[in-house]
Amino acid sequence: MLDLRERGRDVTKFVQNLEHWIIGALADFNVKGEIRDGRVGVWVERKGPGWSREDKIAAIGVRLRKWVSFHGIAFNVEPDLEHFSGITPCGISAPQFGVTSLVDLGLPVTMGDADAALRASFERVFGCTELSEPLA
Repeated sequence: MLDLRERGRDVTKFVQNLEHWIIGALADFNVKGEIRDGRVGVWVERKGPGWSREDKIAAIGVRLRKWVSFHGIAFNVEPDLEHFSGITPCGISAPQFGVTSLVDLGLPVTMGDADAALRASFERVFGCTELSEPLA
């Protein structure tokens, strides 16, 4: 949760910062995340002999109430990508677009690794944070 009253009341900038946050975390794993006009989220370009596609590695879905953010990002670390075959995730239906994860890209990343990269990148994009205990 972020209070956008303290960070400027700009939803577009907030979503762009979320994208840059994820891109920074991906860079820690030497993965080039990219933003695409008209498509929210973070994408990676994949190429092979005679083929090229863009796969979504992170989705963004936010809700604001009184300028406080709820929800946020889905960063694909190691989901079962087969689950995406029965749905049209985020409106992705064209054959040149898909869904991927860090593990699918061949990186043996754990949730702990992803958490550390996200935390470091978050502070680079949004500023210093404090850890707090979860509410009971």
